[in-house]
Amino acid sequence: MLPLVIPSPDISFVELGPIRIYFYALFMLVAIAAAILVAGRRMRRLNIASGVALDIAAWAVPIGILGGRLYHVATHPSDYFYEGADLFRVLYVWEGGLAIFGSITFGALGAWIGARRAGVSFGAFADALAPGLLLGQVVGRIGNYFNQELFGAPTTLPWGLQIDANNPAFPEGLPSSTLFHPLFLYEMLWNLVGIAVVLGVERIARRRAGVAIGTYFLWYGFGRAWFESFRLDPTELELFGVKINIVTALVAAIVGAWIIATSLNRKDSVPKRFDGKNLEQQSRD
Repeated sequence: MLPLVIPSPDISFVELGPIRIYFYALFMLVAIAAAILVAGRRMRRLNIASGVALDIAAWAVPIGILGGRLYHVATHPSDYFYEGADLFRVLYVWEGGLAIFGSITFGALGAWIGARRAGVSFGAFADALAPGLLLGQVVGRIGNYFNQELFGAPTTLPWGLQIDANNPAFPEGLPSSTLFHPLFLYEMLWNLVGIAVVLGVERIARRRAGVAIGTYFLWYGFGRAWFESFRLDPTELELFGVKINIVTALVAAIVGAWIIATSLNRKDSVPKRFDGKNLEQQSRD
């Protein structure tokens, strides 16, 4: 079998005059736009104007970015806090370092605020967003590829990922020709399948409220825990000897299973179309 080696990108940014555009930041923006677009289209089925998704995102996105950065810095403190360190690098999100679980947790808080201000159900928005979250994460992982991050243990499989030997995360003592599991690609594929799973389970459950977002957490949490088990990552925070990302992913999966079970046991969990304020807003759009 001929090897299908995945090469590392030679660049991670482009310069347009005095402006430097990082591919990571670019793909994050595209990912956010994709998630909002999906949520807006799905909200229209509930007679909620699609523009409401953007109104909610105006709260969820900045708070989610803050949370994702705080989680990353908290689990990688030695990368930012050492003698002579430039503490402003804590703010340099365009260089990489946004933890998805921090973004989801804080982003959910922002979405709750935005949903209340828009006069719509937070649960309805969460369900509408679920497949969009997975699509956004697929796009966002391309940014990880350009930053040469999110890779796993060494592998001899024919699709191994090349990582520059001068990469700070490159394991010491390994030859520069070592190939690694392309976790960014594994997660992209996992999330693409997850979109079909979320939509399929939602259809089977007759669109019961909470099923879509619950399936998202269950699917993504289980998969992320598996990927983290063989990821090479300098995460320093552990809980009972287990990497915090694995613990968080398993908690997310458990929460997802609980949401699904609760939704299926509720007699009034079939979503209803909204009226009043939202119908009036939709008619104006």
